Amino acid sequence: MPAADLAAAAEGNLQRHLRENPYPGRGLVIGRSADGAAWLQVYWIMGRSENSRNRRFVADGASMRTEAVDPAKLSDPTNVIYEAMLELPDLYVVSNGDQTRTIVEGLAAGGTFEDALATREREDDAPNYTPRISGLLDLRGHMHGVEPRVAISILRAADADPARSDRVTTRPALPPPGLGLGITTYAGDGDPLPPFRGDPLWLPLAGGAGHVLATYWAALDADNRVALAVKTIPIDGGAGSILVRNAHDA
Repeated sequence: MPAADLAAAAEGNLQRHLRENPYPGRGLVIGRSADGAAWLQVYWIMGRSENSRNRRFVADGASMRTEAVDPAKLSDPTNVIYEAMLELPDLYVVSNGDQTRTIVEGLAAGGTFEDALATREREDDAPNYTPRISGLLDLRGHMHGVEPRVAISILRAADADPARSDRVTTRPALPPPGLGLGITTYAGDGDPLPPFRGDPLWLPLAGGAGHVLATYWAALDADNRVALAVKTIPIDGGAGSILVRNAHDA
């Protein structure tokens, strides 16, 4: 697809899947900055219940986690309090749950992204059975001329038996500068919430990290957005840096 058409498709996806969608749920994007000088990971959370909305992002160096804004109002930490961004040398993980830690520990032990996720299931919050979405940027081979790799996964309740999980991992070719590939937990609002299906979406990453943060914050439904983070990663590896925006801080 010509670059102009790909950029137009990405803008269209941002419009349809985020701006016009009141509840795509949690989402992640992995791609390259517009100037090609850095990798970017974008992650956001949304919420409809008081328990989900009572959260914010806290960045600690190159890592990022969720925490309760008011611990006294946290009715259940399951599936809402977790590390969302973690890294090992030249390995950068982002996810919507405590599988972030599972993936990092599996990679540290010499396993693969897929092996780590094989030990996990979709979330157990019936009837929604929220999918677990995860992403990996692997820059370990850059010193030896090996192309970086991206992996994006969704663990989704199986249609025939929601007690089991469909496991879909995509290992796409690298996105060009100014574009990323993204996935969300849900296709949109509903009761129960319909899970995301299909290939990861092309999405825009125009401008620097601050511009990307502002673009995605504005695209998310103002009544349901909770927190958003953009992580900038040096193009050849090294520690990342994170910008966050929280609804409770506004």
